[in-house]
Amino acid sequence: MKQPDFSKISFEEALSQLENIVRELEAGKIKLDDAVEAYETATALKKFCEDKLKLAQLKIEKINLAPDGTVSSEQFAQTEE
Repeated sequence: MKQPDFSKISFEEALSQLENIVRELEAGKIKLDDAVEAYETATALKKFCEDKLKLAQLKIEKINLAPDGTVSSEQFAQTEE
């Protein structure tokens, strides 16, 4: 399957499309070939959303306020799961 191009959609639009596909698949009213294609699209949308979230997390900085009032920032510390 050719990877869909999601470069022109936002995270929110991708998530909405993914939710719609999941609802359609759960309803079970899609023909088999269409369901397979929808599943492949959903998988690509899921990866797109995960990648967007990881990128956003990398951009987050922790802002520190020292007792003397000075402000500094440091990279967001990723928590272990």
